[in-house]
Amino acid sequence: MNNNGINATEIARLAGVSRSTVSRVINNYANVPPETRRKVMEIIRRHRYVPNMSAQVLAGKKTKTIGLFMIEKGHVSADIISNMLLASVIESASMHGYYVLTHIIRGNCDSDSISGVKDIFYQRRIDGGLFIGATNDEPFIEELVAEGFWVATVDQSFEGREEPNRMVADLNNETGMRLAVSHLAELNHREIGHVSGDLNRYSGPAKLEGFRKAMAHCGLTVREDWIMPGGFHETNGYDAIRTFLASGKRLPTAIVMANDSVAFGAIRALKEHGIEVPRDISIIGFDDHALSARFQPPLTTLRVDFAGVLEQLTTSLIQHIEQKAFGAEKFTASTQFITRDSCQSI
Repeated sequence: MNNNGINATEIARLAGVSRSTVSRVINNYANVPPETRRKVMEIIRRHRYVPNMSAQVLAGKKTKTIGLFMIEKGHVSADIISNMLLASVIESASMHGYYVLTHIIRGNCDSDSISGVKDIFYQRRIDGGLFIGATNDEPFIEELVAEGFWVATVDQSFEGREEPNRMVADLNNETGMRLAVSHLAELNHREIGHVSGDLNRYSGPAKLEGFRKAMAHCGLTVREDWIMPGGFHETNGYDAIRTFLASGKRLPTAIVMANDSVAFGAIRALKEHGIEVPRDISIIGFDDHALSARFQPPLTTLRVDFAGVLEQLTTSLIQHIEQKAFGAEKFTASTQFITRDSCQSI
C-alpha cells in the first residue's frame, strides 16, 4: 500500500487487467498494448499512485538522475547550438555525480512523448527535469511544477512565477537587441528591420520586444512592414527574405536577425537576388553560431554564454534536489557584442 491508500492490486482491478500487467506498465516493458498502457497510466495518475519501486526514493534516496528534455520539431543532431546545450547539461550533471536521461519531444502535439515524460516524473525515475525549447506556458510543464517536481527551463519568462521548485535561465534577449540596434545606429542606420523568431516560444516575442525598445532608446521609428515573421532555423530566414522581396517592398538598410542560423538563410536569399552584404544591406545575427566567424561575410553578432548559464541552471537544479538550495531561481546569460564584416556605415 502506498501513501495515497491504494496499491498495485487495486490499480489492476480498476483498470480491468492483471497485477502483472500493472507491473509491466510501471517497469516500462515493451510487451504491453498501447491502449492498455494508457488505461493503466491514467488510473495511476488519477490516484497519484507511487509504485513500490519508488518507496526508497520517497524515503530520501535519490536516483542521482535528472531528465533533459529537448522540445524540437526539427533534427537536433544537425543544430550545433542545440548539441552544445545538451553537452553542457550532461557535463555539468556529471561533475555533480548525476546521470542524465535524455529525450526529444516533437512539439506540444507529440502527446505520446509528453505522456511518457510525465510518467518518468510520476514513477520517480528521475529526481528533476530540465527542459529546452518549451513555449512560455507549456501546460504539461506547468502541471509538473504544480505537482511539486523540480523543474528547470531555458528561456522562459519568470514574471509572476515564484514557485520554490522552478528554476529558469534567461538568455538576455533585451540586452542583446539593444547592443545590436545601438551598433547600427552608430553606423548611421535609421531604417532597421527585424526577422523574428518563433513567437510561440519566449525567445521570439522577447527579442521582438527587445528590438522595439532598442529602437525607441535610439530614437528610431519601427516600421511594421520591416518586422518579418521567421523562426529559429536557417530555412526560416531564407523564406522570410524571399517572401519580403516578392512583395516588392523596399528593404531597410539593416536587419537584426533572431539568431545566426536565420541570418545565414537570409543572406543566402539576398545573394540569390543580387543583394550583397554588407555593400547593399547590413546584417546582425544573435547567438554567435560556431560557423559565424567563417561565414561569408563573417557575421557580426551577439555572443551568448550558453554554456555558462546552462552550467548554473543544472547546478541549481541538482542543489535543489540535494536540498542545498531553496526557492525559485533565475539565471541570466552574459552577452558580448562581436563585430565582424556583415555591417558597414552609410
